[in-house]
Amino acid sequence: MATKYDTNPLDPDFPEKVKAQAEAATSSLHTTNAETQAFSGAMPTAATEERTRRFDNADFASYQQPAAGAYVPAPYQPAHIAAAERSPSRKIEKLGISENIAIALPYIPWYIGLIAGVVLLIMLPKSETKVRFHAAQGLAAHLGILLVTFILGAIGNAVDAADIANGIFQLVTSIMLIVFAYKAWKGKPVHIESIEDLTNWLDEKIDPKLIGNN
Repeated sequence: MATKYDTNPLDPDFPEKVKAQAEAATSSLHTTNAETQAFSGAMPTAATEERTRRFDNADFASYQQPAAGAYVPAPYQPAHIAAAERSPSRKIEKLGISENIAIALPYIPWYIGLIAGVVLLIMLPKSETKVRFHAAQGLAAHLGILLVTFILGAIGNAVDAADIANGIFQLVTSIMLIVFAYKAWKGKPVHIESIEDLTNWLDEKIDPKLIGNN
């Protein structure tokens, strides 16, 4: 008679039947001469597949070398870069002085730089772009200083304070020009933005070809 602890109280022989079915299923399995079979969806491995090979430095060097007879273009170098790489100590043939001295001369105060700027623009061809730029800029700076000095001098005839301002202005601009001359001589950039338009105009208009000095 079934009790409350039985797994299946409706069928007291249920555990025995399950045990008998499990033993029958286990005894039907083949335990000998079993062979591993590949899945139908798997791709077979090619017998001729090569292993991955590690390239060494010699292999990379061989691939980097151009093929025999192949055209190898020369590296492009813009003209302005080549000009910028010229040594500042090179001698300018028409002047007989080095480039760094030539670009410093137009900034010397007391009319020396003004005369030097005019002479350099007249003598040097357009190909001397660096020296001509500093000559034009130095000349433009001197012309601007002369203009302000003339105006302050004219005002000084009526106002005594203008004479003092004129003296201070000439002192400050002289020191400024000396600093510009030193920087140009050392090869450092000198750019006066306030007179840029006048600098470009002087460089363009004062052409050695106009006076037959080629």
